[in-house]
Amino acid sequence: MAKKADYVVQYRRKREGKTDYMKRLGLLKSKTTRLVVRPSNKHITAQLIDYRTNGDMVISSANSKELKKFGWNAATGNTPAAYLTGLLCGLRGQKKGIKKAVLDIGLLQSIKGSRRYAVLKGAMDSGLKIPADEGMFPDEKRISGEHIAQIGKENITKEFTEVREKLTEAFKNENKKRGN
Repeated sequence: MAKKADYVVQYRRKREGKTDYMKRLGLLKSKTTRLVVRPSNKHITAQLIDYRTNGDMVISSANSKELKKFGWNAATGNTPAAYLTGLLCGLRGQKKGIKKAVLDIGLLQSIKGSRRYAVLKGAMDSGLKIPADEGMFPDEKRISGEHIAQIGKENITKEFTEVREKLTEAFKNENKKRGN
């Protein structure tokens, strides 16, 4: 006589090691917008995401490839590009009414001074309220690209400040036009 199975098959994403459902549940219980950071070797993606019952909804998104529109000519996978991507995502989120968020790094390890925390610093500098330990951020020299300038790309710190000013000015001017 056949019996029921003695085991329960786990969710596919859990079996594949793509989702930690306990961690996700903790983030969703906060009912706060999540700042999702996904780095690759060449690019950084930052998204502000809200939970909906029918699926997560992306409110604003920024990819480091977009920095080229603002005059960024350096690599798009480094720490300064990560900071600028976070700044861009945060400014876009504020434009859509987001005031606070929590960091979601997914299954990645939390490493002090990493690009993930550069994105977080950029989003916080845009004006978003995100709980974070200041000791986890990369130092200002690394964020501005001085470590890259020592290797050979001399104008990266100048380029970094120019792009950061362009980003903030573009969104300030847009807010003035809208009457905010």
